[in-house]
Amino acid sequence: MNRWTGELQLHMKKKTNRTVAESVFFQGAFKVMRPLYLDDSGQACYYILNPGGGYVDGDRYIISVHLQEDAELLLTTQSATKVYKTMRDPIYQENRFHLESGSVLEYWPDPLIAYQDARYEQKTIIDMSQDASLFYAETMTPGWSEDGELFPYTKVHLKSDIYIDGKLVVLDHLRFMPQTQKIKGIGFLEGYTHFGSLTIIDQSIDLYLEELSQHLLRDYDECQIGFSRLEVSGILIRILATNTKQLEDVFKGCSKFFKRRFGRAVPELRKY
Repeated sequence: MNRWTGELQLHMKKKTNRTVAESVFFQGAFKVMRPLYLDDSGQACYYILNPGGGYVDGDRYIISVHLQEDAELLLTTQSATKVYKTMRDPIYQENRFHLESGSVLEYWPDPLIAYQDARYEQKTIIDMSQDASLFYAETMTPGWSEDGELFPYTKVHLKSDIYIDGKLVVLDHLRFMPQTQKIKGIGFLEGYTHFGSLTIIDQSIDLYLEELSQHLLRDYDECQIGFSRLEVSGILIRILATNTKQLEDVFKGCSKFFKRRFGRAVPELRKY
């Protein structure tokens, strides 16, 4: 099937001291705003827009991003991704990111909100150079239904494959099926309602892992936070929380932690 409900392609390059678009293409239910430069680092920031307001039965979306050598991109969304009732075909989104040598990708999307009877499948493929840097976040809320019941959706399936120089180094596979799983129980969400995941890959991260873990565990004690070292220079962080703001605060804390150590300003993503 070749039909895409929304398609976005970004091809970025470093020009002098700024990252600029070599090509931008979008059609259907995906659009992007003009790039913003939130500090003097030259990093480009794009907001992804969905003028349709949400994902509906059978929708298919694709995002393709290519960062040339030393290009730096911050990619985010204008608002939460709302997944509505899907009675026939599940909604499908595919994300493809290619990071060349020295490039930096920060992907900070707003939460995924799955409504009653929603089915959502997402596949993310990241192909990066060994000396590229990645900050990749995902957020899940408990969804919404008219009677106020939590976790009313049928299925959310998130699969991420990360390759470094062509070798598969991370396979992250998450499946939420509230009708058959005790999703708030022991061994799953442990009584919490909101879930966040952050993957960081950077050659210098080993220098800061202990300090970062102490910072998160000390300053965000309202959440449950777990850390998994990767076989490469990276870490996978899982967060359990009771509201979206708690997750966003942890993500912002991680972003500020690294930007300040790399001598970068900490821009504010204003959306509301």
